[in-house]
Amino acid sequence: MAQRLKPYLRPMAAARMASMIVAVNISPLIIETQGLTKRFGQRHAVVDLNLAVPRGCAFGFLGHNGAGKTTLIRMLLGLTRPDAGAIRIRGRVIAEHRPEILARVGAIIEEPHFHGHLTGRENLRVVAAVRGPEAHTRIEPALARVGLSDRGNDRVRTYSQGMRQRLGIARCLLADPELLILDEPMNGLDPGGILELRTMIGELVEEGRTVFLSSHLIDEIEKTCEAAAVIDRGRLIAQGPIGQLLGDDHTELDIGCEDPSAALDLLATHPAVALARKTTDGVRVTLADANGAGVINSRLIEAGIAVYRFSPVRASLEDRFLEITSRVGGRS
Repeated sequence: MAQRLKPYLRPMAAARMASMIVAVNISPLIIETQGLTKRFGQRHAVVDLNLAVPRGCAFGFLGHNGAGKTTLIRMLLGLTRPDAGAIRIRGRVIAEHRPEILARVGAIIEEPHFHGHLTGRENLRVVAAVRGPEAHTRIEPALARVGLSDRGNDRVRTYSQGMRQRLGIARCLLADPELLILDEPMNGLDPGGILELRTMIGELVEEGRTVFLSSHLIDEIEKTCEAAAVIDRGRLIAQGPIGQLLGDDHTELDIGCEDPSAALDLLATHPAVALARKTTDGVRVTLADANGAGVINSRLIEAGIAVYRFSPVRASLEDRFLEITSRVGGRS
């Protein structure tokens, strides 16, 4: 079981979650959907979606605007009924156990809304009054956790977008959630706010929580999450660890050297090279054999060509996202 989790999780989180699963026999998946489908009239918003989100990781949910991300989140929270399929959260069917399930789930859909005339602390007290006595004891720790202790007595209408997002997460923390579902939480944030949110998500995951992060900001998903799923026109296109989604087999090499012309002449006809081209300070090589990197490096050294950079070319998640959604979606 621990081996099944490790591709998704940081080492400490993997060990912790694996021990929990063995100890209490809980599912390794915190979200699981089977054949999930939702229609609005003749339009399919979500189509036969089978999603698997492991516990204890930051999981990205990627898609173009209008791809079906928010519709899925609304179904996960029981705010919209699916037309077909089933949803399990925390090992239980949401249609049968919604109150118990959502008691340990925090969510922000699109943008958190508050009473602007109340202070941040007062807004949390309103929510705590509904959740019960334990929630009241979590108000101050939650404000401290999101860095708003010194602004807790200011009216929310004076808050920046980033501060409202952080207050939204503080509101989620009142439930001591196992799962946080955040829908486009980085919208409207400046670079500093994005960095703060990314750091906070990492800390929440280290505590053993799961953060389900829906976004169209591909670069941030790559920096923040260990695993992700890609949806396009309501259909699940791919899911798994980020490296797996990238197809990270390093078939291209970026070689920096003192004599690019000589390196190109040497490598252009080498049997381990499928394609070679000159760059500003070296050559870019596409391998004919994935195990040919060592052979190429040795050949350059033997020829007396000084090499100061020899690194695999790693495609970005954005490249992969555009590739697979363009193919399936029919866009050029």
